[in-house]
Amino acid sequence: MRIRFDRFPNGLTKALTLSFDDGRIHDRRLVDKFNEYGLKGTFHLNSGFLGKEGYISASEIKSLFAGHEVSAHTIDHPFLEQSPAEQVVHEISNDRAALEALVGYPVRGMSYPFGTHSDAVVAMLPTLGIEYARTTESHQGFHMPKDFLRWHPTCHHKMMVELADKFNQLEQRHTRMALFYVWGHSYEFENDNNWELIDRFGEKVGGKDDIWYATNAEIALYMQALGRLRFSVDSRIVHNPSAASVWISAEGDAVEIPGGAVVQLST
Repeated sequence: MRIRFDRFPNGLTKALTLSFDDGRIHDRRLVDKFNEYGLKGTFHLNSGFLGKEGYISASEIKSLFAGHEVSAHTIDHPFLEQSPAEQVVHEISNDRAALEALVGYPVRGMSYPFGTHSDAVVAMLPTLGIEYARTTESHQGFHMPKDFLRWHPTCHHKMMVELADKFNQLEQRHTRMALFYVWGHSYEFENDNNWELIDRFGEKVGGKDDIWYATNAEIALYMQALGRLRFSVDSRIVHNPSAASVWISAEGDAVEIPGGAVVQLST
């Protein structure tokens, strides 16, 4: 039995996620645009800046980002690779705690301030409850990350329209997961006076039946669940110990493995 881990939910092979940092007031307009086009985003916030001039307030976070994801970005936006271990722990753990108190769910991801990190910082993240961490090292491709703690995005939002057509027209010789990951800052749309970029992007990629629109955490959690599947020796029986359904290819056909189920794969 030939098994491939090459499907997102509902058997799709394409996914789109967006990720914006810092929690500036322009996130309000950006969220409206996301909702208009059916896009989903992850917003990495510095809890130490909330309520300061130019930043969103703590009281609006839960309602503003409903349907999206709030994620960590440290308290005060330091260069983590230049910080002592004690400060790294403080910045990440307390940012998580502050944000969790506001949104009411576990915050398990982050983006690196300034996009920078070190091996020592990355090694600390699992003990701090972090399951994914985004860099700013864009690769302009649509492949899945090799390491979710060094999650490199496809592109900055300044290039997203240019790459949207390529993503829509993507043809693959072999079925595989294709992920379009856009990162940026909402204030850049304001500073550059180019809010039309998000409209052009939304018109190109929004509302498509062949794309899974997901937050960063939804993608990371889905891949974790996929990795937990347990197969028999001949790969014809599979058990999904997770609560959520996952999809695989069996002999080229998309197959749903419901949460908690044991499935006999047909030949």
